[in-house]
Amino acid sequence: MSDQDLLRHAGEFSKAMRGNKFEISPNGVLLSEAKIFVRGLYSHRRRTKDGAEQWIDDPNLLPTEGINALLDNMNAASGLAAYISLYSGNVSPQSTWTASNYTIQSTEITSGSEGYSEGTRQLWSAAAASSGSKDNYASPAVFSIVTAGTLFVNGIGLHTNSGKGNPAGKLFSATRFSAERSFSNTDEFDVKYRLTITST
Repeated sequence: MSDQDLLRHAGEFSKAMRGNKFEISPNGVLLSEAKIFVRGLYSHRRRTKDGAEQWIDDPNLLPTEGINALLDNMNAASGLAAYISLYSGNVSPQSTWTASNYTIQSTEITSGSEGYSEGTRQLWSAAAASSGSKDNYASPAVFSIVTAGTLFVNGIGLHTNSGKGNPAGKLFSATRFSAERSFSNTDEFDVKYRLTITST
């Protein structure tokens, strides 16, 4: 499924959403009448001075705001930029999370001295859609960790606004890691995200 294919199916998605004919699960959204499943997957790894760890995969939750933003974006002629954030809260994403409450609900990491050195959330540099998926696997987002001790990260969010802690824009998706990640100063954290739409 290409970007143009996604645009062609936007009407089906919108109709199903407006009619409340969908089911939200931790793994994605099922549009049963349209026989379409929308899911996202975050992959992440820590890199230290000793080398890179194995990639770890965590499925995401698509909050209601993210589903609506996805549909609006698919109906548009051009795509929206998206940005990845980190959070430290010991919480699981909820369907009621939005860009305006994400920073507080998740305890977003916004500090440049106890967090990451980049001045903004990191760009999701996604390639063109292929085989029903769109991802940044060829160009993962990289966070340069800064901490005086240990930085703990519990999850990730994907936003339309690049500002750390900025409540504007939309929250596309979020995930809580299966296990808390810990980082030392100068570690790097690589993050990939894949959005997939399949027929059931």
